[in-house]
Amino acid sequence: MRHLLDTESLSRANAIAILDTAREMSAVGEREVKKLPALRGRTVVNLFFEDSTRTRISFEAAAKRLSADVINFSAKGSSVSKGESLKDTAQTLEAMSADAVVIRHWASGAPARLATSGWIDAAVINAGDGTHAHPTQALLDAFTMRAHWSRLSGVPSVGGDLSGMRVLIVGDVLHSRVARSNVWLLRTLGARVTLVAPPTLLPVGVEHWPCGVSYDLDAALEAGADAIMMLRVQAERMKASFFPSTREYARRWGFDDARLARLDALKLAETIIMHPGPMNRGLEISSAAADSPRSTVLDQVRNGVSVRMAALYLLLSGGMPAAHAPTSAPPAAKDHS
Repeated sequence: MRHLLDTESLSRANAIAILDTAREMSAVGEREVKKLPALRGRTVVNLFFEDSTRTRISFEAAAKRLSADVINFSAKGSSVSKGESLKDTAQTLEAMSADAVVIRHWASGAPARLATSGWIDAAVINAGDGTHAHPTQALLDAFTMRAHWSRLSGVPSVGGDLSGMRVLIVGDVLHSRVARSNVWLLRTLGARVTLVAPPTLLPVGVEHWPCGVSYDLDAALEAGADAIMMLRVQAERMKASFFPSTREYARRWGFDDARLARLDALKLAETIIMHPGPMNRGLEISSAAADSPRSTVLDQVRNGVSVRMAALYLLLSGGMPAAHAPTSAPPAAKDHS
């Protein structure tokens, strides 16, 4: 695997390898010295054309924990704001001998363009492109779910998948690259996914996605769920009115205090509540739900560093046995595409 651009084309073997490696990487965060020499001498560039806090900091922490040199590049205040093209920016990075480029871009397909253009000889990781994909977010969500599913089902987390797990993804699916990436990855890992949203917030062609669709959150909860992922309402991407009011949206599709209490009545004592962040408290999720023992929001943030460490390591090392954490610098990068 040379690049990580989406989850639709990510094989089960590669997904499991990343998740298993991330499990080993998570132990690094518990050490007094939170570093490995695995990527010493390598250069990782964070190339962000969109604002980001969690993802950018997570990738930076991941690269630094692997001892890589990190260059943070923001479009604001750079030559991009003066009209520099993606090609010119890429060739600048090539001149700096970047080994990996983590790119977030407002245009769907920009990371794939960078990876296949020949402008740069570096591994490319998609950190979110338009409404298309966000593969490392889906992987960290799957990592979080797998730890939970392992406890419930007794299936070992190493080498295991999510076969039989029931997952609801609720809210603004139309504008969510997180939802798209999760649907494809969770299908690959064997989970059963149902999208829950108003019809206006579902994309055209969703009937061809490998998942079920519901317009009624309460009915979906009645059918049962092991994980419920609430999506942020992305008002900044909305150029029209997609629902009558925020109050109406919260009443029908928000995970409020009443629905939190209802999980116990439905005997869903082990159901977890997820959110990719940032959260609109009181809209798609109540504070009680976000802060409840069921919430995995902080676990997702923590797991994001481990998953991104695994992705960077595997891409730059050409692969490794999933059962062993790296303790020394990897060999020269190989093309496993």
